[in-house]
Amino acid sequence: MSVTKTPADFIITVPISGMTCAACVAHVGSALEGIPDVSHAVVNLATENATIHSDNSIPSISTLSNALEDSGYGLKIENITLAIEGMTCAACVSHVESALLSVNGVTKASVNLATERASVGYISGIASASDMRASVGESGYQATRVGEGEYDYGSTDREARDLIRRMSVSIGGAILIMAIMLIPGIRNLLPFESRLLLLALATPIQIWAGREFYLSAWGALKHRTSNMNTLVAIGTSAAYGYSLAVTVLSLAGITIGEGHTYFDASCAIIGLVLLGRLLESKARRRAAGSIKSLIEMNPDKARLIREEEITVSVEEVIVGDVVIVRPGERFPVDGTVSEGAGTVDESMLTGESLPVQKKPGDQVFGATINGSGSLIYTATRVGRNTAHARIVQLVEEAQGSKAPVQRLADTVSSYFVPIILTVAILTFIMWLLIGPSPSYLSAIKTSVAVLVIACPCAMGLATPTAVMVGTGRGASMGVLFRNAESLEQMQKIGTMVFDKTGTLTMGMPSVTDIASDENLSTKELLRLAGSVEARSEHPLAAAVLRKCEEENISLTDVTGFEATPGMGAVAIVEGKSVAVGSVAFMRSRGLEPASSESTFGEALVTVDGKINGKINFSDEPRKESLSAVSTLQKMGITVVLLSGDRRQVAESVARQLGITRVESEILPSEKANRIREFQADGRIVAMVGDGINDSPALAQADVGIAIGGGTDAAIEASDVTLVRSDLTLIADAVSLSRASIQTIRQNLIWAFGYNILLVPVAAGLMYSFFQGDVPIILTPLIGDHGFLNPIAAAGAMALSSVSVVLNSLRLGSVSLKT
Repeated sequence: MSVTKTPADFIITVPISGMTCAACVAHVGSALEGIPDVSHAVVNLATENATIHSDNSIPSISTLSNALEDSGYGLKIENITLAIEGMTCAACVSHVESALLSVNGVTKASVNLATERASVGYISGIASASDMRASVGESGYQATRVGEGEYDYGSTDREARDLIRRMSVSIGGAILIMAIMLIPGIRNLLPFESRLLLLALATPIQIWAGREFYLSAWGALKHRTSNMNTLVAIGTSAAYGYSLAVTVLSLAGITIGEGHTYFDASCAIIGLVLLGRLLESKARRRAAGSIKSLIEMNPDKARLIREEEITVSVEEVIVGDVVIVRPGERFPVDGTVSEGAGTVDESMLTGESLPVQKKPGDQVFGATINGSGSLIYTATRVGRNTAHARIVQLVEEAQGSKAPVQRLADTVSSYFVPIILTVAILTFIMWLLIGPSPSYLSAIKTSVAVLVIACPCAMGLATPTAVMVGTGRGASMGVLFRNAESLEQMQKIGTMVFDKTGTLTMGMPSVTDIASDENLSTKELLRLAGSVEARSEHPLAAAVLRKCEEENISLTDVTGFEATPGMGAVAIVEGKSVAVGSVAFMRSRGLEPASSESTFGEALVTVDGKINGKINFSDEPRKESLSAVSTLQKMGITVVLLSGDRRQVAESVARQLGITRVESEILPSEKANRIREFQADGRIVAMVGDGINDSPALAQADVGIAIGGGTDAAIEASDVTLVRSDLTLIADAVSLSRASIQTIRQNLIWAFGYNILLVPVAAGLMYSFFQGDVPIILTPLIGDHGFLNPIAAAGAMALSSVSVVLNSLRLGSVSLKT
């Protein structure tokens, strides 16, 4: 928003969405001028901007948005993806989101710890990427814009190498310090106090290897917040600071207690925390691998035929270009085959392993693999409009979204670090007052252990890693979840409502049987009918022709063809007058056939004015419909058939598929109302459809499911999209959702349980059990008094978040039980 202030007023410029004509300009202007303090507004249709003049102050974003929405327009919202560096726990997520939302013009921000990305909605012209980066930077993190088509995990290989170096030096330094402390012979060889060597070894590790903890903690402190790094920084600083004091004072002849130092603990803690982050980073990269591998499937180059064959970057391909793809190569963009024939591996798109035959007129899709035969095709969709790009976009959006179950973890995490700091202070005071002598050592050890063992990282990663792996596996199966909420809702479904035509059925009529009298064989009857119907465009005529092709029946040219739209047709075939049509059509021709008993449709066939037989049709159920319905019912889901067809037709299909509840003769406008009625019973309702008329019902349902062969409108209105028209994928989607939510619950139980159980142990709970009589086998972990070794605490913390990510990775291979 460009804002200027003149002696007379404030002037602001905002982008407007939804304007199409001059009347819109007037409506928007009136809406804006209706806002208090707005003197006048100048609306430009060409630039889709409105310049607002205000006498006293700049109207708020919400005020502008509400005024425009009431008039049927809106502020134009742009979306941007930022890669965030420096996040370590759920508290960091909250800090980055707050920083982004504090930028004027940012309307929404969703930060994902697992992918290290932020999805931001903002009003172009009011907010900018540089504003967002600056705000994130001020909060102690780094943000960089992710370009279109880019996908990379937030942590780079260079950062991973730096992490390995610092981790290796820290752990190596800790081992060396322990050796010096434990082996008297080494200390005796030194011409000076051994603690000076320990100080020299520990100091660079504390400053260099542990710098990220201090920088992040300082950035949080400047904003009066705290995070995981705050705990590590305070814990290691306490151990290092005490040891530094002991060492320096010893030079002056002042001995504190027994003169024991904790340089080994400070170095080991830093090293183990960095090791945990390294392992966690590698595991998270694996979790993010599904989407990255999906993107890398698209080729960088395309071979075009213009005046001659040339090779160009895939970004240079435009609609209408003629593309050639040889065997074994990937298709660069979507298009229609014009020359050649062969098989194509579309498994990356649909999850179907069997190759698909392609011939002129068939569609091919970018990133799929040409199996046999060179194909020449015309590009129809390029860039971000290809099927592959749309799938990538859906998966990215799903992986970057938050599931409702994550709100609990986010809420707890926002209070977690302050609570742990409080517990550490209270622990220090308690053991300083009542701890075994020397009590200050017990106080230091326990408070450091509390700070180090606490792990908000696991809570922050519990949900997003499972969502990432779950949605990635769904994409590989041919199931696309629009967001994390869809993944969570899917497992709650109690009622599954199916549209009939084109969803449970093939959506096109087919010949089921042919009846003829003694004068004609069924093949001859079909040949005569097919010869007439070859000139017709009616759907039933197309079904007759498909049947003739299946039966290898040769058709005859006809003369005198006449069609009555919607009823039938007549023509001269080999000198005979052949009519094909409905009962009404035959009655119009003076015949008196019996009323139709067909549940779908029939065509009577007459030769020279005599009825010689009939052809029956039906919209056959998809081959997998019975299996899909049966599986869903076994999973405890009620299946409902919702159709606009006649009751007899709908019930006939329902009987074939084992569906007991049928809602027939429902107008498209009434489908959404029926969904509301189902929801009123308190059940979570899913709607499966494929057509434009299904869109309102798909949007009304708790989970809208669109099949891949459906219209764009249906897919846009849905929460889940089946890439290929295979209804058995619905049960797979439900099973995947159940497995994903089960994994999230396991992660959350582990994350919360870990902290609930181990923080008290770190605070000295075991002291009351052993009363100074610790079994020798446990002394490396809990010492002589039952106080947890801070080094063991750091190791446990490092493993906690890694365990959560590894558990989420199981989703990639877990068996989906249906």
